Amino acid sequence: GWGLGLGEGNTTLLAVLYASASYIAAPAAMRIVIPEANPALSLGASLGVTFPFNLVLGIPAYHWMTKQFFLWIS
Repeated sequence: GWGLGLGEGNTTLLAVLYASASYIAAPAAMRIVIPEANPALSLGASLGVTFPFNLVLGIPAYHWMTKQFFLWIS
């Protein structure tokens, strides 16, 4: 984010969006790779595991790392 000229908050948001890409990509990828797979299972797994992880640990960690990086470069 810093390389794109974004501020601290927008860089954190960019990290969250990158980490959340699996919510969209995982079910579609499973459907392509394993056509007989139940898409509800991959969607449930991505939302049931990844989403709570990002809320509890991911977003605070991305924000902390962004703050550390912006302190380091200033």
